Formats: sequence, C-alpha cells, structure tokens
Amino acid sequence: MIPSESIFLQIRGLRYHVRAWGNPEARKIFLLHGWMDVSASFQFVVDAMRGDWRILAPDWRGFGLSEWCGVDSYWYPDYLADLEGLLDALQPGEPVNLAGHSMGGNIACIFAGVRPGRIGRLVNLEGLGMRDSSAEDAPKRYAKWLDDVARPQQFRGYASYEDLAARLCESNGRLDPERARFLARHWGVLRDDGRVELRSDPAHKRVNPVLYREQEAMACLRGITAPVIWVEGELSDLFTKFKLSREVVAERRRQIPNCVHRTIMGAGHMLHHDRPEQVAEVLNDFFS
Repeated sequence: MIPSESIFLQIRGLRYHVRAWGNPEARKIFLLHGWMDVSASFQFVVDAMRGDWRILAPDWRGFGLSEWCGVDSYWYPDYLADLEGLLDALQPGEPVNLAGHSMGGNIACIFAGVRPGRIGRLVNLEGLGMRDSSAEDAPKRYAKWLDDVARPQQFRGYASYEDLAARLCESNGRLDPERARFLARHWGVLRDDGRVELRSDPAHKRVNPVLYREQEAMACLRGITAPVIWVEGELSDLFTKFKLSREVVAERRRQIPNCVHRTIMGAGHMLHHDRPEQVAEVLNDFFS
C-alpha cells in the first residue's frame, strides 16, 4: 500500500483531518468521501493510480479523525463552506481537480455550480442526489427530526475489528475480505471496554429536517463550467434505495453543460471498494 500522512487544519473552528498520499510537489487531486465513510476508503484507488500525484482526502466534519460539531444535526451547507476552506488552505487561487463519492459527489457538484471558477475538472462517483420532495412532506419530516433530537443517538458496537470487517462484507458481497479488514481499522475505533464503535458522530443518524429540492439542485448543476465525468456502478442499489428512476438521474446529468456518463461494470454503489482499479483509470485519464 502507498503510505499516507495526516494533515490537521483549523477549518471554520473545527480541527479537520486531511489524509495525503504522494509527492507534495506533484499535481493535486482532491477526493471527497460519502456519508458514513472516511478518507482512508480511497486507499485502494490511490494504490492503483499511475503517475505522480498529490492526493488529498479530508474526513468530513463528524467523520473519521475530523472533529465532531457537538450539535444536534449536521447541515448540508456546512460541507460546502468546509470544502471552500479546505481548498483555500491547500490549493489557493487556482482551479482544482475534484472527485467525490456519493454524498461527496453531491457536495462536489453543488460546489462546482456555485463556485465554477474553483473547479478545473470534476468526477462525480455515484453522487446521484436524493428523491425529490414536496412541501407536503415538511410536517412529517420536522416531526421526525424533533423526535430524533429528543432521543440520544448511538451506533451499535462490534465485538472486534474482525466483527466489523465481517459486517462490511455482509453489507457488500463484492468487498474483498482483506480490504474489509483494512477499512474496519479506519471506520472503527477501540473503546475502553474492548468493543469497537464507528468513528463517526452518532448525530449523523438524525434525519435532516431540510427537504431535498430537486429544482434547486439542478439549478446548481447548470452552473458548472468544468468538464465532468459522471460515474455510476452497474450494480448500484442507490436507485432502489432512494427510489430514483434512471430517467430522473439522466435528466440531472443533462443539466451539466459538459458531462460524460460512464458506467463501471461489476461495481455497486461502493465502486471505490469494488472496482478501485477502474475508478483509478477514470481519474488518471481524465485528470491527466
């Protein structure tokens, strides 16, 4: 494995962790992980990269080694402001090569539409967006959020890192067991009682009271000026999970002026775990 180093920055009052691989003087690629993931998940992609790159991947606030907020909920716009702070600290004043997976892909796309001058090229890995909502959904969503706020949140614990690795393999039948053991060591942390818990703030479990509004998201996509590759996994379960039709997602892609669609065969939603070599090939070819 290519070794990584940890960089810690103060971003908007939080101690942010950024995992870095490669030559500090080389061209940079920024990688953004998804919900309930961590920056170390990109290790397999980094190992498959060709050429000389400096690859930088932050742990989002409340995930991995970045600081928790100590609040009831995590708000989506905060990720946009955090990303801007990270880019200003790590590559100020010039367009960046940016790739994001799932939630990270959605953040990357929205940011690219509202700050088009900051993005040179963009790869969206399974950042499909959520199911559209209507105003009629608001009362139930706010009620659910209030109920969640009233209850302490907690992730289940695991007997060991091996137990967590087995759970990861159970969730994703395509995940190599050796990779699962690596991920378990970064997704989990050993507690004083000997059990392993996820290295994430349980507040992430609370439902977001702010509804996803497709028209707002598509307006941001139309503002993207950078070339984009939109990548989906052939076996992705996200369409079913989020109740998204492929035509709805295709319409979102069509909002981006300069967008190419790619499918990675044999990969599910976690395509950077399932087929990291193919993901690395996309990044190498596009960013080179």
